[in-house]
Amino acid sequence: MSVFLLTFGFFIVMFLAMAVGYIIQQKTLAGSCGGLGSVGIEKACNCDSPCAKRKERERQAALKENSLDVKNI
Repeated sequence: MSVFLLTFGFFIVMFLAMAVGYIIQQKTLAGSCGGLGSVGIEKACNCDSPCAKRKERERQAALKENSLDVKNI
């Protein structure tokens, strides 16, 4: 049981040390490769065009952006 407690304590100390190091560096989290942006990939899927749901969301956003809100005038 003492080996388990020593091992558990060691992992807790290492976890806290990494947390303090992360807080001090104030860096954003990134993958081990630096993310998809570092290799020139703009999106995660292989689709040539956005799906229908996304096209509809973009269309709704464009309509909302171009419309005038009479209450605010």
